[in-house]
Amino acid sequence: MSGAVSDERRDGAALRVGTYNVRSMYGDTAALARVIRAMAPAVLCVQEAPRLAGWRRKRASLAGGAGLRLVSGRRAGGVAVLAAPDVGVLHAGGHLLRGFAGLERRAVALAVVERHGVRLTVASVHLDLSAPARMCHAAEIMALAGPLAARFEAPLVLAGDVNEPPGGPVWRYLGRGLADCYPLAPYGDGLTFTARRPGRRIDAVFAAPALRVRSCGTVDAMAADLTAATDHLPVVAELLAG
Repeated sequence: MSGAVSDERRDGAALRVGTYNVRSMYGDTAALARVIRAMAPAVLCVQEAPRLAGWRRKRASLAGGAGLRLVSGRRAGGVAVLAAPDVGVLHAGGHLLRGFAGLERRAVALAVVERHGVRLTVASVHLDLSAPARMCHAAEIMALAGPLAARFEAPLVLAGDVNEPPGGPVWRYLGRGLADCYPLAPYGDGLTFTARRPGRRIDAVFAAPALRVRSCGTVDAMAADLTAATDHLPVVAELLAG
């Protein structure tokens, strides 16, 4: 997507929104920072952000190392939204989702951002391995993010680790109001897991119909960095208003 970066610089209306499961930064953090810089995101949705001792410092380090800043994200749930320095933040918050006995507590990180006159509502999500919990949380997230998008007149972009392949119940549910960006303007094969042997597409960016997708896919980063950074591959979508 290196060409898309230069295109964005020529077209101020474009916004690059990415998603990346960083596996609590247990991998090579220098490689992780290089991959995120190669993504060149205006906004980055993070999953498995650090949650244990020193989590605030580690999240700040993740953002700073990639030239971004932390916008929103609770400790519980491990999701966060990062943004470039020139991205305005109109709203930021995080919400815990319904708890299920024996399952990890999930959350959604939300932000309303604006850059070059383009305003977006962004939701960073990490859905559960359990199918019933996945669907419940997807509905809960849309019930939170939809009214926020309407309030700020900012089209919704939902991005994250879905933990389910395309065609599954959650993908179909999200597809009622949002578009899976990758099939609209694919870049690469779209596979995101595992980073070493990509065989499934479980990470995605979904966008409201008011947004046009110019490209969506993985990133032109060093293969060694992609495998050293974490066990997922990133996804980045270049979005245009209208």
